[in-house]
Amino acid sequence: MDIVIPLFDGFEPLDAVGPYEVLAYVPDTTVRFVAAEPGLVQDVLGSLPVHVGTGYAEVERCDVLLVPGGGSFQTMVGDAAFLDWVRRIHAGTRFTTSVCTGSLVLGAAGLLNGLTATTHWDAAAQLESYGARYTAERVVRQDRVITSAGVSSGIDMALRLAALLSDETTAQAIQLYTEYDPQPPYRTGSVAKAPAEVLERAKSLWG
Repeated sequence: MDIVIPLFDGFEPLDAVGPYEVLAYVPDTTVRFVAAEPGLVQDVLGSLPVHVGTGYAEVERCDVLLVPGGGSFQTMVGDAAFLDWVRRIHAGTRFTTSVCTGSLVLGAAGLLNGLTATTHWDAAAQLESYGARYTAERVVRQDRVITSAGVSSGIDMALRLAALLSDETTAQAIQLYTEYDPQPPYRTGSVAKAPAEVLERAKSLWG
């Protein structure tokens, strides 16, 4: 089982590392990071450079394509060659997936037209501009296309994907091993729950 995660400068760390942590435990699975060119790729927060040894053009197929988000989506949607590659890879995947604004990349590649999908709450309008129907659900599966909402939702998506690639017992065992049992200190993890002042502060974090 070959899982490929493309990284571009400005990627959101948890978008990529969260699913990687889960999916790397799926039996008989290899998770690979690829980039525009081999070398260092810098995350959006600035302190987690990742050395990627493979250029995406070297990959001709994979079982799962997982596109993370972050500021990197702006580069990815503007790269016609990369979008062509996404379309080619998608044609042969078992599942094509995204985390956060990674869904905008799938949308720009024409893979979400007419589908229900999710993304980070602040990117809903952009998602719909690509012909998708936005929903605030945390994880959305449309046949072999799976999108997940902002950042931490990639872990939820990866656990569901782990069950699809192996079985539910394995996915549950990975959840137990990683002790993924969220008990957040605040009830502000969605727009529906957060008061106005928290919403405004959240928008300012990357403004």
